[in-house]
Amino acid sequence: MLYLESRSTDPYYNLALEEYLFNTADEECFMLWQNDNTIVVGKYQNTIEEISQKYVKEHKINVVRRLSGGGAVYHDLGNINFTFIAEQNEENTFCFEHFTKHIIEVLAEFQIKAEFNSRNDLVIDGKKFSGNSQYIKDGKVLHHGTLLFNSNLEILVEALNVADIKIESKAIKSIHQRVTNIIEHMQRNVTLQEFKQAIKKNIFSNAEVKEYSITDEDNEKIGELRKQKYRTWEWNYAQSPKCNIIKKGKCQDAGVIQAMLEVEEGYIKEIKLFGDFFAEEDLQEYEKRMIGCRYSEEGLSSAVEQLSNAIVGMNKEWLLNLIL
Repeated sequence: MLYLESRSTDPYYNLALEEYLFNTADEECFMLWQNDNTIVVGKYQNTIEEISQKYVKEHKINVVRRLSGGGAVYHDLGNINFTFIAEQNEENTFCFEHFTKHIIEVLAEFQIKAEFNSRNDLVIDGKKFSGNSQYIKDGKVLHHGTLLFNSNLEILVEALNVADIKIESKAIKSIHQRVTNIIEHMQRNVTLQEFKQAIKKNIFSNAEVKEYSITDEDNEKIGELRKQKYRTWEWNYAQSPKCNIIKKGKCQDAGVIQAMLEVEEGYIKEIKLFGDFFAEEDLQEYEKRMIGCRYSEEGLSSAVEQLSNAIVGMNKEWLLNLIL
């Protein structure tokens, strides 16, 4: 089995590296990696609905889509990601326990009782600390998961739009009551690096550790995949399905404004403004100019500026933040 610990904390590079290994490695692999300040959305998710866009922009949080399905997760340098790449068989195909049992064993070494729940999470005392997902293609399986070791849970809460139904269905008032950091359950001071070494030791207890060295040629191809796929708006946003968005706010000098939008594949299909504001002219023509625009700051900046000039007392930045 090959072992690789990525030295990069760039999420676009790491996801490109993961896909590159999946496509090119001729034997099983295990990888540990970390991303800095990032939201990673599932392959089939609507990015727009999963993130708090205003918060993401203000805090310069990276957003990237992964190959596998499942839900959105937040990564920072207090989180560890692990990846298995293996030949597909009956034991490991969407059987997450086949891979996560190693994490449960490692935590047991630190006197922490962790369990696999009924879906794809690992929990301690009922609180989630690891989400897992899989991607399967051409007889191979890629299993990856997160490990909240010492993450900033405040940012996690603010950055992700956690649907009310997910909380209400569990009769829990706050996402804080649903997640936990591993370090909170340690009986002694354990560093993140020490914990990573414990994981590595468990995985390779009965196997030879063959370090995978990334060559210049590898890096060139990974960099190209990063640039052409994972760094693009088309991959991260335009893959999103059609959705209806309703935003409402009160601008001090203009009044209450409600924006109703239909967005498909990351582009605005319909938009209509309502409220108690005043306008110097009919806004219909300005609304039409936004149809076909990317649902992003860059895509809407010019059209929103023209629209804001037509609304009495309106500020372009305020209106742009409301729509997004």
